[in-house]
Amino acid sequence: MSPATAVAADPALAVLDDPAEFNGCTRWVVDGAGQRLAETVLQLSGMHCAACSGLIEQALYRVDGVRSAVVSAASERATVSWDPERTRPSTLIGAVQAAGYGAVPDAAAPARALRRQAHRQALWRLFVASFCAMQVMMLATPSYVAGPGDLDPEMRQLLNWGSWLLSLPVLAFSAGPFFSGAWQALRARRIGMDVPVSLGVAITFIASTGATFSPDGVFGHEVYFDSMTMFVSFLLGSRYLELSARHRAAEALESSLARLPETAWRVLPDGSTEAVSLHRLQPGDLLRVPLGQAFPADGQVEQGHTRADEALLTGESAPVDKPQGAAVVAGSTNLGAPVLMRVQRVGGDTRLEAIVSMMRSAMAQRPAAAALADRWAPPFLWTVLVLAAGAAAVWSVIDPSRAVWVAVSVLIVTCPCALSLAAPATLVAAARGLARRGVLLQRLDALERLARVQQVFFDKTGTLTEDRLQLAQVQLTDAGQAMLGDVARARAAAAALAAWSSHPLSRAVVEAQRGSPVAASADADPAAAWTDLQEMAGQGVQARDAQGRSWRLGGPAWTGGEAADDAQVLLSCDGAVLAGLSFEETLRPGTEAALRELQQAGVRVTLLTGDAPARAAALAQRLGVQDVRARATPEDKLAAVAQAQREGRCAAMVGDGINDAPVLARADVSLAMGQGALVSRSQADAVITSNRLGDLVRARSTARHAVRIVRQNFIWAGAYNAVSIPLALAGYLPPWAAGLGMALSSLVVVTNALRAAR
Repeated sequence: MSPATAVAADPALAVLDDPAEFNGCTRWVVDGAGQRLAETVLQLSGMHCAACSGLIEQALYRVDGVRSAVVSAASERATVSWDPERTRPSTLIGAVQAAGYGAVPDAAAPARALRRQAHRQALWRLFVASFCAMQVMMLATPSYVAGPGDLDPEMRQLLNWGSWLLSLPVLAFSAGPFFSGAWQALRARRIGMDVPVSLGVAITFIASTGATFSPDGVFGHEVYFDSMTMFVSFLLGSRYLELSARHRAAEALESSLARLPETAWRVLPDGSTEAVSLHRLQPGDLLRVPLGQAFPADGQVEQGHTRADEALLTGESAPVDKPQGAAVVAGSTNLGAPVLMRVQRVGGDTRLEAIVSMMRSAMAQRPAAAALADRWAPPFLWTVLVLAAGAAAVWSVIDPSRAVWVAVSVLIVTCPCALSLAAPATLVAAARGLARRGVLLQRLDALERLARVQQVFFDKTGTLTEDRLQLAQVQLTDAGQAMLGDVARARAAAAALAAWSSHPLSRAVVEAQRGSPVAASADADPAAAWTDLQEMAGQGVQARDAQGRSWRLGGPAWTGGEAADDAQVLLSCDGAVLAGLSFEETLRPGTEAALRELQQAGVRVTLLTGDAPARAAALAQRLGVQDVRARATPEDKLAAVAQAQREGRCAAMVGDGINDAPVLARADVSLAMGQGALVSRSQADAVITSNRLGDLVRARSTARHAVRIVRQNFIWAGAYNAVSIPLALAGYLPPWAAGLGMALSSLVVVTNALRAAR
C-alpha cells in the first residue's frame, strides 16, 4: 500500500467522502471522451515557497484516477481533476498530507482555521527569530567594536556561548519551514529554494558552534550566530508579508460567500413559511426575503417593490431599484422592503457562485512568467551549489580559515526566493484589486496580454449599448403644429397613450416624459379621459378622448401615414399624423469616455455589429469611432480579429452574446459583459461584472501597472544576483551581509508586488 493510500484509509478522513462535505468545492465536468470527472479545489497549508507547488502536484499525480493537478503557491490552493470511479476526496487529501502538507476542502470554516493556524505559526516563528536575533546582535556588538586586546578572551568566549544558546530556538523552531521544505524536496528528488537556505543556515550554525567550543580548531575562532539569526528573521519577514497577501485574497472570496444567509424562508402552498437550508432550495420555490437579508438565490421579484445592494457583484455603490418582475441575484442585500421572490437558479448555478468560481480558478493558475521562473529555478540552484562548492575548494587553498564562510555567503546570497515571488505575488495582487472594481479574471495570464493590447473589437448590442431604446426626437407635422402647437405637447400626448402599453418603445416614450408637467393641449387633455383603450399586438395602442376623437400611437401603416426620416412610431388623431417619434439605442454609462480614453492611449477601436450600415455609422459617429464593420456575421467577426493578429497586433474582443463566443475564444485577450450569455462568459479571459466599459480602461491600466511591477521585480532580482554573487565569491561579502541582502531582496519584491492591488 502506498503512503498516500495508507493515509487516505484513516477513518478521520473518511467523512470527507460524504458529498455534503465536498460538493461545495467540487464541480462536475465531462471530458472529450464523454467521461464524467470531478474538479475539486483544496485549501493547502504548510507551503513555504513556489517549489512546494511541484512537490504537491507530484504527490497528487501519484494517486490513481487523478487526471490533472494544478497547485498555486500564491493562493495556497490545488485544483484537482479526478475520476470518481477510481479515487475519493479523502485519498487526495491523504496524498497531500503524506507529502508533508495540510489540505482541506476549500470551504470557508476549515480554510479559515488553516489560515489562522498558519498565520499564528508564521507570526510566532518571526517573533522568536527577531527577538533572538536582537539579543544575539547585542552579545556580538562588543566583538565588533572592541579594539585589539580590549576584549578579554574569556569574556569573548562567554559572549559566544550566550549567542550559541540564543541561536538554538531560531534553528529548532523558526527555521523549521526551511528544513522541512528542503527535506520534502530532496525526498522527491528535486531541488527547491529551501535547499540552499537550509544548507546556509546549517553550515553557519555548525561552523560557528565549532568556533565557539574549539577556537583553535578547523573552523577558526570567528562566529556568525548574528548573521544566521538575522538572515532567518528577515527571510521569515518577507514570507510573512507574502502570506498576508495570499490570506487577504482568500478572505475576499470568502466574504463574497459570507453574504449568503444561512437559511431561507420558503412559502408553502397554504401561505405559511418554513426555514430551510440553502442546499434544499429548488428552482421554482417561492421565498420570503426580509428587509436587510441577502437574497439566497438567483431569481425574480414575485411580489413587492424594493431596492438591492449589488456592490459586491457589480461594484455599483448605489442601490438598484427592483420592481415586481425584476431579476435579483444571490448575495445582493434587500434594502427596501420585504418581498417575495421566485427562485430560478441555486447553488453553483448562481451568479455569485460563478464569480467566486472564476476568481478561484484564476488564483489557482500559474502565470507564464511564474512558470518561466520555476523552470529556471532548478538549474539556477544547481549552479549555486556548484559555485559554493567551487568557492570553498578555491578558498581552502588561498585561506582555509575563510573557505567555509565564503561558501556560506554564496549559498545565502543567491537564494532565488525573490525571483520566484516576482510574478505570482504581483499578478494575484492585481487580480484582487480588479475584483474590487468589477472586473473578474478567469486567467491570470490575461493581465500580461491585456497590457499589450493594440486593438480592441467591440460588439454593439449589449456591450456598447443596453437592451433598451430611448426617445431621441419628436418631429411635428403641419397638422401637429396646428393642433398641438409645440413638441412638448406632442411628447405629452404620446406618453399619455404609451403609458397603457408594455411595448419597449412605449416604455421609452414614458421614460422620456417622466417628470415633465406639460399636458397634451389646453382643449384636449387625452390623459384625463381616455375611453375605448385598446392595444393591438404588433401595431400600437389607440383610445378616444373626451371629444370622441380617435388617437393612435404605433407603426406608420396603422396610424395612417408614412414615417418621416428615421421615425419608427407615429402619433395620429382621427387619421391625421401629428408627430413622428424616432428612437436611438441607449449607450451604457461611460461608454463614450471609455472609448475616447482608449483611443487617446493609442489603442485602435473597431465596432463589430450585425446592424445595417446606416445605424452602425450613426452610432460610430456618436462614439467617435472610425473603424466600423456593419452587417458582421460571427464568421466576419472572427475574420476581423484573425486579420489583426496576422498584421502583428495584439487584439482584444469585448462581447456578450452567444454569437460572440467563437471570436472571444480566438482573441488574444477577451472580456465578456457580466450580463452576457453564459457561453460567452465561459470563453472570456475576464468578465466585466459591473457592465461599465470604464472598468475595461481601468483594467488595462492596472494590467500595464502590474506588468511594470513584474518587470521591476525581475530586474531587481537579476541585478541583485549579478552584483552579490561576484562579491561573495571574492570573499568581500561576509555571511551577515549576505543574509541581510538576500532577505531585503525578497522583502523589496513582495512589498513592490502589493502595489499592484492599488
